[in-house]
Amino acid sequence: MSLALLYSRAREGINAPLVDVEVHLANGLPALSIVGLPEKAVQESKDRVRGALINSRFEFPARRITINLAPADLPKEGGRFDLPIALGVLAASGQIPSETLSQYEFIGELALSGELRQVKGVLPVALAARDAGRALVVPQESAAEAALVSGLDICPARHLLEICEHLTQGGRIPRYTTPPKSRTPVFGSDLSDVRGQPHAKRALEIAAAGNHSLLMIGPPGTGKSMLASRLPGILPSMTEAEALETAAVLSVSDHGFSAEHWSCRPFRQPHHTASGVALVGGGSNPKPGEISLAHNGVMFLDYPRLLVNERAPKTKVQMCL
Repeated sequence: MSLALLYSRAREGINAPLVDVEVHLANGLPALSIVGLPEKAVQESKDRVRGALINSRFEFPARRITINLAPADLPKEGGRFDLPIALGVLAASGQIPSETLSQYEFIGELALSGELRQVKGVLPVALAARDAGRALVVPQESAAEAALVSGLDICPARHLLEICEHLTQGGRIPRYTTPPKSRTPVFGSDLSDVRGQPHAKRALEIAAAGNHSLLMIGPPGTGKSMLASRLPGILPSMTEAEALETAAVLSVSDHGFSAEHWSCRPFRQPHHTASGVALVGGGSNPKPGEISLAHNGVMFLDYPRLLVNERAPKTKVQMCL
């Protein structure tokens, strides 16, 4: 068979739209072309895939290879399509069976040795794969993040050969198991450590109980930042849906997401000189800003240059939202 179809996922904000990876082998001079609005890193995947297949003792077909990433109007970025492209070439050339490929979604970057490397934004992919009813094949380093989604069949692998053996012989990759997720978040700062400040602590408690914003005004050194950093510790515990929303935002950001921070409410403290794009997000490839990163948590704004009275000492105005 000279045509193979696999499923993967692209990055579009905190969403993971489905991408059909179609690989076709035709007669003609040996060549490999990738179509479907790929950016530079995706175009370079053909060299990584060729090296990974050869070093994994597979035959790289000396034919005209066309790879289509559909839908064609959706931008594709990163090295996450290396794994489905490599498996598509193997399936189209008959080196691995293609009957069970429709049961999986594949995501992962390939090294020239055939090893799989971690990619960003796995959590939105895991959520979408679960909703689609397909298993997810991911690099071993990304399995812990994908395992945060309950009800998903995860196949973690370290090397391309493991996946090919799994597809050829069936069930060779053990399903990923992880300890139960803790519903008790651990915070580094606790409000019980604060001595004095009864009125300020009472204000924090009221703001946390009613989900209110808080405005603190005073000179430097009076404890405003110290009190604000302890506000996440007294907020109600996040539900699983809220925890997944927060983790998905962090997963697609440059800050990354750690499974140890599961269900911990975020605390963001941008510098007072932060630009509008840094606060609200955006860019040519849209990325979440500080406001999005503080979703379901605390956004702490510090304005140290504001003068309440021209004759009075400089006063800081700090807000917790």
